[in-house]
Amino acid sequence: MAGRPRSFDRNTAVVVAMEQFWRDGYEATTVAKLTEAMGITPPSMYAAFGDKDHLFHAAVDCYVDAMMVGFEKALTQPTAFDAIREMLYISGEAHTASGTPAGCFVAIEPRLASERAILRRRLAERIEQGIADCDVPPDTHPEELAGYVMAVHSGMAMRARDGGTSEEVLAIAEMGLQAIAVSLAATSSSRLAAGDRRD
Repeated sequence: MAGRPRSFDRNTAVVVAMEQFWRDGYEATTVAKLTEAMGITPPSMYAAFGDKDHLFHAAVDCYVDAMMVGFEKALTQPTAFDAIREMLYISGEAHTASGTPAGCFVAIEPRLASERAILRRRLAERIEQGIADCDVPPDTHPEELAGYVMAVHSGMAMRARDGGTSEEVLAIAEMGLQAIAVSLAATSSSRLAAGDRRD
């Protein structure tokens, strides 16, 4: 005999849980907070998701799936620098969007180091492509540059978390982009100067 259907929508519940974890973090988000936010009882939560940890991972998957749409779109920009700029600006707008918690869930949640590593690796791959396409100097270290970009991204998320406005958060992005542009130009100039000396 089939059991009674659940009286809540699973996808909606996951989104609500995602925002609760995003707002308060894993450790501070109790089962009581989750069930109150989702409007269900603890037995219903355990029946649907297993436990808090499984619900957390479902919430993370929900967030990452949505975030990667914008991230991957940014990586399609014609140059690596354009991709970095687009990624930071999309992120800055998302960090301060109304209707969702401030900041970036992946950037501010300590348990999500592996997700941050995936983003950093994808960005490094785009920088490697930029080197192959000759829009990034060949002496550039993709992992180091990707790490710097992710550090800027994390700083933007924390500023938003602390109540920073969209303008303040995007100003951090702009300063980071200026530093990257200067660094890439310096790398290119050093290479040209070395070539002149060899000639």
